[in-house]
Amino acid sequence: MTAAAALVLPPHIARGQDAWPQRTITIIVPFLAGGSADLVARIFGQHFQAKYGVSVVIENKGGAGGSIGTGIVAKAPADGYTLALGTVSTHTINPSLYSRLPYDTERDFAPISPLVRFPNLLVVRNALPVKSVAELMAYARTNDGKLNYGSSGNGTSSHLCAVMFMRAAGISMTHIPFRASTDEMAAMIGGQIDLTIDSMTTIWPLATAGEVRALAVSTPRRVAAAPDLPTIGETLPGFEATGWQGLFAPAGTPAPIIEKLADEVSRIFALPEVTGALEKVGGEALPMRPGEFAQFVRAERNKWAEVVKSAGIRID
Repeated sequence: MTAAAALVLPPHIARGQDAWPQRTITIIVPFLAGGSADLVARIFGQHFQAKYGVSVVIENKGGAGGSIGTGIVAKAPADGYTLALGTVSTHTINPSLYSRLPYDTERDFAPISPLVRFPNLLVVRNALPVKSVAELMAYARTNDGKLNYGSSGNGTSSHLCAVMFMRAAGISMTHIPFRASTDEMAAMIGGQIDLTIDSMTTIWPLATAGEVRALAVSTPRRVAAAPDLPTIGETLPGFEATGWQGLFAPAGTPAPIIEKLADEVSRIFALPEVTGALEKVGGEALPMRPGEFAQFVRAERNKWAEVVKSAGIRID
């Protein structure tokens, strides 16, 4: 809604938008508590609540790769009081992965802003005789199809990131899916799988403790938490496969509310205490304006659709 359009609204509606927020805001995180999506939502909620004096409640509604919780927000009133913490999975991978979704990412949501980008980390078990991405590629070619890579489940971003890596490197490996990243890493430490590309937030503490060997990050640039660790793109130019989390509202939410929320994302994720905490786990604040974020989501959806198709994955 433009400023000009707002002028013709009935006065009580225009005043209601100007006064927003006046009551509790609910942010639905479509994953279980304790993960990075939950952490980021709570950071935003804490600082938003401190400024506006209204409660921000985080509700965890996990299941079906994030589709259940995301579908709840798609059907919520478009008044700015119910928001979704969307991710690369819920808004760009799932539309190609699932034959049926309880929402349409293009039709049912108003993008507000991404909040943060998290790198994936390429790690191998300590006994594997490789210490760089180039050595891993050479070893995989010599042992075609014999290496096992783990993921946190079929169709997850960790699975598809590895598929993207194999395509870029021209190698073949065998996929071993797990129910969660913790199970995956236990299997690697135990020698059941050879490598994975998964969230740095989860894996980096194990790498720094020497339980696995980190080879590279998946972001376009090196990350502050590990400045000596190269990017995969330094060996495979153009490679990028990062996790991100952003804020979405139901479609039809008034533009002034969307803009106010985007302003708050820019403010909160520029605070030194927030950027510092994110850097410690490899995260990077990634605020955008709503229109820019909408373009970003469309580009990401197209990119991951190709990866899903190449992997031959479809979930009914």
